[in-house]
Amino acid sequence: MRRMNIILIIITVTFSSVRSQTQNLSPRYILENDNDVVSVSSSPLLPQPLMIPLTLIHGAVSKGAVCLDGTLPGYHFHPGSGSGANSWLIQLEGGGWCNTIRSCVFRKTTRRGSSKYMEKQLPFTGILSNKAEQNPDFFNWNRVKVRYCDGASFSGDSQNEAAQLQFRGQKIWLAAMEELMSRGMKNANQALLSGCSAGGLASILHCDEFQSLFPKSTKVKCLSDAGFFLDATDVFGGHTLRNLFGGVVNLQEVQKNLPKSCLNHLDPTSCFFPQNLIDHVQTPLFLLNAAYDAWQFQESLAPHSADPHGSWNNCKSNHANCNSSQIQILQNFRNQMLNDIKGFSTTSQSGLFINSCFAHCQSERQDTWFADDSPLLNNMPIAVAIGNWFFDRQVVKAIDCAYPCDNTCHNLVFNVGKSAMVDSQSTSDDIPTSMQYSRSTRLTFSAGLFVLSALLPITCS
Repeated sequence: MRRMNIILIIITVTFSSVRSQTQNLSPRYILENDNDVVSVSSSPLLPQPLMIPLTLIHGAVSKGAVCLDGTLPGYHFHPGSGSGANSWLIQLEGGGWCNTIRSCVFRKTTRRGSSKYMEKQLPFTGILSNKAEQNPDFFNWNRVKVRYCDGASFSGDSQNEAAQLQFRGQKIWLAAMEELMSRGMKNANQALLSGCSAGGLASILHCDEFQSLFPKSTKVKCLSDAGFFLDATDVFGGHTLRNLFGGVVNLQEVQKNLPKSCLNHLDPTSCFFPQNLIDHVQTPLFLLNAAYDAWQFQESLAPHSADPHGSWNNCKSNHANCNSSQIQILQNFRNQMLNDIKGFSTTSQSGLFINSCFAHCQSERQDTWFADDSPLLNNMPIAVAIGNWFFDRQVVKAIDCAYPCDNTCHNLVFNVGKSAMVDSQSTSDDIPTSMQYSRSTRLTFSAGLFVLSALLPITCS
């Protein structure tokens, strides 16, 4: 039963810099917006998440598998048990890209480019939770979060000696998989590769490689959460995201690791876009995406570079402020996404959950993954939909009606400032720190307050 009461909880938060090296975050929550870590003081009213320590891959240097600054890559691992002892879920961390020498040099001074700055522990929530009531299908699997420190969705392979930069995403991927295979993944009877945002793009890029690690008897599938980045025209008529991706591909020599079947027809930058990749993926793939992806709205569709006078700022801060012409542009963006997945959606092994929310990354957050008031499509929360698809219990090709029809959404609301992506020191696809989720879960990052309010849910018809 979905809760019908109204709760308002106010607790304090502290902000930690991306450059701080947190030694022990327990018993605090980590709320990832990918750019900054927000550590939220524990409360008896909130269940404690499972905190998993960082493991560095000590044999990685000999394989050339290092972060941007040459430090060791790492991962967080919680072993499975019972019926899940031989099942594996791999989550590839997100956190954007660096597309210039300058932005990559900056990035290597953060947790997105160096294990020196990575948190020593991370919470496992959502799809990584070890609680059956929070994660019904995967709670007792072997669950792994692979940290992201290369800036090219685990796909680059080059270096810049003058700037002392190592672009070794592909080698990090291979070293991490080799390490996990040695820890028991080689015995898996079923495995799911997942990822959020830049990690969601990586899960598409590496999906077939992941399947190739296992014998044909192993059930292997892939999940991309908020990784379907569109090659869209921005509001000024430019191609902001294509320019960013082009820089990433050229700087880090990503073309070495893109599907040859795509490169035979398109340029390397085009083959970094999921819309041109998904038809080349042979392994069963599930796309979980908001039709109005909040990050793409902020940084690809209406970035500061395309809107220097800020005419989109009110709309970007809260979709409820958008005028009719702006809404039409957003509807065109949704239509482009639906058109780009049209062929993919007809394949028997594909899965879809495209809701009409202003959100970004819905599998790692507990409130959007599986909770009393989490988003629904066809009366199914995301966790149930993906479980049904993975275990072949049901065909799942759920596409929401257009905004504003869905009343179950958890929508992001922002205090919009200057766009990050067009700044020369931009390093990520991160949601700005000053934001909140509207409707059922509100995260207001302001002067020291974290507000969590569970409001009366309204079921989408």
